[in-house]
Amino acid sequence: MKVLIIGSGISGLAAAIAAADMGDDVVLVSPYPSERAQSVMAAGGINAAINTAGEDDSCARHAMDTIKGGCYLENEDDVRRFCENAPENIRWLEQMGVVFNRNEDGAISLRAFGGQSRKRTAYSGASTGKQIVTALVQKCREYEIDGRIQRKLGLYFYSGLIRDGVCYGALFCKQYTGELQAFYADAVIMATGGLNKLFGKTTGSELCDGYATGRLFTQGVKLRNLEFIQYHPTTIETDYKRMLITEGARGEGGRLYYLDGEKRVYFMEEKYGPNGNLMSRDIVSRCIYDCPSQVYLDISFLGEKLIHERLEEVYQLCKDYIGLDVTKEPIPVAPSIHFFMGGIRVDRNHRTNILRLYAVGECASKYHGANRLGGNSLMAAVYSGRVAAEAIHREEAASVREEDFASYIEQEKAAIKRIKESRSLFPSIYIMRNMADVMNYNLGITRTRKGLLEGVEALDFYLNSVKSIKFDPTVSLYENYRIYYMLLLAKVIMRSAMEREETRGAHIREDFPETKESFRKCSVAELVDGQIQIYFEAESGEKGECMV
Repeated sequence: MKVLIIGSGISGLAAAIAAADMGDDVVLVSPYPSERAQSVMAAGGINAAINTAGEDDSCARHAMDTIKGGCYLENEDDVRRFCENAPENIRWLEQMGVVFNRNEDGAISLRAFGGQSRKRTAYSGASTGKQIVTALVQKCREYEIDGRIQRKLGLYFYSGLIRDGVCYGALFCKQYTGELQAFYADAVIMATGGLNKLFGKTTGSELCDGYATGRLFTQGVKLRNLEFIQYHPTTIETDYKRMLITEGARGEGGRLYYLDGEKRVYFMEEKYGPNGNLMSRDIVSRCIYDCPSQVYLDISFLGEKLIHERLEEVYQLCKDYIGLDVTKEPIPVAPSIHFFMGGIRVDRNHRTNILRLYAVGECASKYHGANRLGGNSLMAAVYSGRVAAEAIHREEAASVREEDFASYIEQEKAAIKRIKESRSLFPSIYIMRNMADVMNYNLGITRTRKGLLEGVEALDFYLNSVKSIKFDPTVSLYENYRIYYMLLLAKVIMRSAMEREETRGAHIREDFPETKESFRKCSVAELVDGQIQIYFEAESGEKGECMV
């Protein structure tokens, strides 16, 4: 089997290594090296019920916490499989060379994370994602030398090569020349990450811009649960982005408070008890949002030794970006967009509704429901990549005639040529910034129908504009051709939020504050005759059926 993998973060690397291990031919394509993937930013840890903390943990408890944290939207069997495979995936990562923190007895050390009933988050200091990426990159390079994996850099995804509901490969745009290049394969895995760029400054990488998801939506791919956008409760402001203060800081005992005069108000503990700082992220973010003054996270009392041993990255980050010594001073924090529970709709093997097209990692909507538990994203990245590779290996090889796509490729080459020949300056960054303003203002932590409608109208204005204007030739071709599809995806997100008339997990409607059993289903978006259609389905796949 020839497997084309688009994106080289943890999920893409895991898929590539798993496919190569089974003898399949792998082509791994990305615009940048893996070291620039968002995966390296993951700080806190990775979840698995390995029970080294002596708290009688189990895979069943892990599954129960995940389902509960996600507000009971996910298929229980799929979540159970995900959790049951987590311990083996930790062992697989160790074999790849990942170095986890250890207890005195040599067992992997675990820390507490929000929304979990037991300590089950393994970690590598405060740079777990970086450690995992480094190990997987090393293994991938071994396979590149052996010829089992081909690595292609400097290529941006342009579109899927899809005909009659089947994907036969993908079309890419070269980073500097704008030349289009086609890769054909027996199966394609999308590992393109979240939708950060739609919102401007977030905790994630701007390289995750949502273009691939938006483009595939126009090619018939269904999307799911786009309204569920997680705010990480503890981030700091910098000139260019929000920097994440890992949940591990609260897992080690860090406390949130605000000042009422000179008195510290430990609001999470007052409301939820001694473990209040480790409530799920949606709850903590909402509570911080409602606080009357600046919120601080204090870890200074943990002591310099523990901070430097387990939270060194937090220490360095605050020192470098805001000149603050966390061993002596509290950290001013605020919520920021961090993770997207919604994305491409997939089944338990990470197949999309298009045959031979798969999606893994954050670009796929699976396991997390209405709210992701900290530490589950890294495990989902590893698990989904391996599951997709195994499912593809069981498929039969595809038969594709390259001439079937010749006219389509020529048509797209002409579109690229028109952009390259444009000399009418238009500041594409203007639309990008305005789109981010609309998304943050109208689709924030709390939402109303009035605000969502205003957001849709604003996005419609820009969508109509980009159909007729000439773009700015002073920026890259990619920055030009991605705008329409990002705007369209932004509108689909806004429409999905409008249709869910309830409050559930990370989706908080001020005009519908209650959680409704009738909405205990996943939203699905698809493009039908050029029109966005939103409907709800339970995990059985039947429209309108409510999972109980």
